[in-house]
Amino acid sequence: MRRPSKSALAGLAVLIALPFIIRFSLGGSERYYLHLLIQIFIWAFIYTGWSIMGRFGLTSFGHGAFTGIGAYGCVLLWNYLGLTPWVGIPLSVVVAVVVALLVGYPCFHLRITGHYFALLTLALTEFVRLCIVGLRDYTGGSLGTQPRRYGDGLSIYAIQFETDRVVSFYIALALWLTGLAIWIWVDSSMDRYALEAASQDEEAAASVGIDVTREKLKVTAISAAMCAFGGAIYGQYQMYIGPDTIAGLSVSLNIVFAVIAGGLWVMLGPTVGAVFTQVLSEALRVTIQSTAGLQSAFGSSVLALDTLIYGLLLVLFIIYMPKGILGTLLERRQKKSVSSRIAPVSAA
Repeated sequence: MRRPSKSALAGLAVLIALPFIIRFSLGGSERYYLHLLIQIFIWAFIYTGWSIMGRFGLTSFGHGAFTGIGAYGCVLLWNYLGLTPWVGIPLSVVVAVVVALLVGYPCFHLRITGHYFALLTLALTEFVRLCIVGLRDYTGGSLGTQPRRYGDGLSIYAIQFETDRVVSFYIALALWLTGLAIWIWVDSSMDRYALEAASQDEEAAASVGIDVTREKLKVTAISAAMCAFGGAIYGQYQMYIGPDTIAGLSVSLNIVFAVIAGGLWVMLGPTVGAVFTQVLSEALRVTIQSTAGLQSAFGSSVLALDTLIYGLLLVLFIIYMPKGILGTLLERRQKKSVSSRIAPVSAA
């Protein structure tokens, strides 16, 4: 595994000190900016989990199901069985992984790829969403539900830090760093080369001894586990979960859009995508709230404005920036450095 560079360690030191920097520089706005950063880190972890699988040609629209299983599994075990999230989260992750393997095995064994695989995972997402809505007596249906508060909202046992966002910030930061470590681990393993070969030509990969089904199942299990874990942590932080916020097709599409926007094939691409989408979402929310006339003119349809803009931007990114924001910037930087080296040689 690669050793962290000095710039990476310096950046980590800045991130660790960030809550105190925000506290002394922004004062009363501290909670708002910490909330935005926490959301960025949690979703960056989830996006990284999807990209670990998506970069090898396994385009899934089913990861909204895994985030939903993680969040709802943890909350329901806590609300109805009194099972601490320290136990509920691992159990929910295991359930999500089992579901991913049950769906993935027949797909990979029968060589279902491309559009058919995407459609099948989309059906999985909708199935999980309908289960959540149908079990409204337990899940709250389309209205969602809340984890039962433990004490004053600050508890290690219940993993509830509602009254202290600094603690939540460091949990989210540790989660994000774990996601980057998993990316590096997968990227430096031999499985990466096997999956790259399989994504190009499954028959050729199998002919040289690669167990394509096993390799795909391994990366699918890792991806599903990360998304389920991230969904559970998100639910514990927000103290509210709903089918539209943590499960379902809209969540899956947001995950895909964010990763493509940030850069699918770059380690920090999903993080850039998280920053981009969270800031965009927040800007749209503030704009809609500040323009009351817009909402009165268009009614509830204005609430779908963010989805419309996400869809339009996704098309534009696919056409003009297929490598995403970070991928495109790194490519241009590399071309510039190469041309700067060639220029003196040409002049000579």
